[in-house]
Amino acid sequence: MKILHTCLNVADLDKSIDFYTKQMGLTFVSRREVKQNNAEIAFLKDEAAGALELTHWRDKKSIAEGDNFDHIAFETDNVEARISELRANGVTIAMEPFSLQGSTSKIAFVKDPDGNWLELIQRPH
Repeated sequence: MKILHTCLNVADLDKSIDFYTKQMGLTFVSRREVKQNNAEIAFLKDEAAGALELTHWRDKKSIAEGDNFDHIAFETDNVEARISELRANGVTIAMEPFSLQGSTSKIAFVKDPDGNWLELIQRPH
């Protein structure tokens, strides 16, 4: 598996996009609504194709320091088989495989030993 992106929760998506593009030199890639989560996400990339996802949760009124990390995303060829393997190894499954509305990718979430969320993404072949 390879890391696809890291996600940070942000209070103001426009302000964060401005900071990461103008101050940190990342390039804006895309932005979209995630209606089922009442959120909006934006993707930025660096020169080596590393990606950063910024997520603004509309229902979250404030973000305390240390509450900004959301998840690390990994690419997998078969998300259902990988979830089965991880489950058999005693890994906590946070969300079973599903697709977001309008997406052709299949995703799932597991937790590491400290409770950090890891997203597994199976892109269409």
